[in-house]
Amino acid sequence: MPPVTRFAPSPTGLLHVGNARTALVAWLFVRSQGGRFVLRLDDTDTERSTPEFAAAIERDLAWLGLDWDAFERQSDRTAAYEDGIARLKAAGHLYPCYETAEELHLKRRTLLARGRPPLYDRAALALTAADRQRLEAAGRRPHWRFKLDHGSIQWQDAVRGPVQFNGADLSDPVVIREDGRPLYHLCSVIDDVGLGITHVVRGEDHVTNTAWHVQMFQALGAEPPAFAHLPLLADAEGKGLSKRIGSLSLAALREEEGLEPMAVAAVLARVGTSLPVEPLTSLAPLVESFDFGHFARATPKLDPAEFVRINAKLLHAIPFDHVSERVAALGVEGMDQAFWDAVHPNIERLGDLVDWWRVAKGPITPVADDPAYLAEAAGLLPAEPWDAETWKGWTAALKAATGRKGKALFLPLRLALTGRSAGPEMAALLPLIGRARAHARLCGTAA
Repeated sequence: MPPVTRFAPSPTGLLHVGNARTALVAWLFVRSQGGRFVLRLDDTDTERSTPEFAAAIERDLAWLGLDWDAFERQSDRTAAYEDGIARLKAAGHLYPCYETAEELHLKRRTLLARGRPPLYDRAALALTAADRQRLEAAGRRPHWRFKLDHGSIQWQDAVRGPVQFNGADLSDPVVIREDGRPLYHLCSVIDDVGLGITHVVRGEDHVTNTAWHVQMFQALGAEPPAFAHLPLLADAEGKGLSKRIGSLSLAALREEEGLEPMAVAAVLARVGTSLPVEPLTSLAPLVESFDFGHFARATPKLDPAEFVRINAKLLHAIPFDHVSERVAALGVEGMDQAFWDAVHPNIERLGDLVDWWRVAKGPITPVADDPAYLAEAAGLLPAEPWDAETWKGWTAALKAATGRKGKALFLPLRLALTGRSAGPEMAALLPLIGRARAHARLCGTAA
């Protein structure tokens, strides 16, 4: 059967690069296998989930080029959770607990002080019906835990290889709050069963959760899906990225950094793998080359400068007709094929075109450090029309007249004509500047 996987973000914030990488890897895997991709919003955290964040997630995924075959919200699946909870309670897999948060905190501190792991002691299992009735009469409301089987929990992870836990080394997880709302672990498993999820791709911070989930699948009478746990991204200094401490969001990469979606996708798809990061114009090569075997266990470092580097390479390689509509959307009339050909080898972001348009069309303040030489250059400017050969002929005449060559010949001209010491080839840029504007700049006049 074709695989079915899902991306299940919580709409409690903007989509950051770590989560986007998980979504992209899951999507690439399932598309490489001809399977189905489900977008499921885990929106049971009603205090922090918002429609705005939900819409932003969909917008960001679409910008990255990811589509989905089905869309689900946990808030629409209450009946499925009620049914699953009833089945688990009837089979004795869930049990009520009455400790307060303060009592649990004290238990954990006591165990840690004794050098023991802070596992729940299952004291609630010893409560009698009378004990529970007395506690509830006193105003206590139970939270519910999933009772783990204290045996071996194993799976073959697509990235980590064989993984094994001992159920006795884990605390029974809380799966229902005092107010009756089911928590992430139980909802996620019930959803994966109901939606026919065959493969789960997520970060390695979920490995312990997966040990719990394997037994929950089994308790519901379902075969656990296959799992792939990706190492979490770190920054260039090796510090973990977190959406709570200012890591990169897709919205920021798009709107503030002005990056191309394929540049972001190319980096996120290959970071932490044995494959090179290359500028690509579509996701198809990433789908074709996808293999979990390419992913390393080591923590991958993500330098944001890599996005810019690949973005520049991408823009340097693509033809004008691929970006003409977006160039027009920059709102600067006159940006055409000739301007693109002259300038695009020197841009890092598409928005840089606007800066080079100002350089070409002005006004700029010229750098005129050698006025006598520049005046002579102005006097030798050829008549229009100008073309790609004009620069060569003009500088040859200047060389013959002044004896200058190399940097002494070319740099003062570039500084006067563009106000910059580097940039596009002057042979292509000079005709865009035009004779009148060039003459004024050589004479030290802003134009």
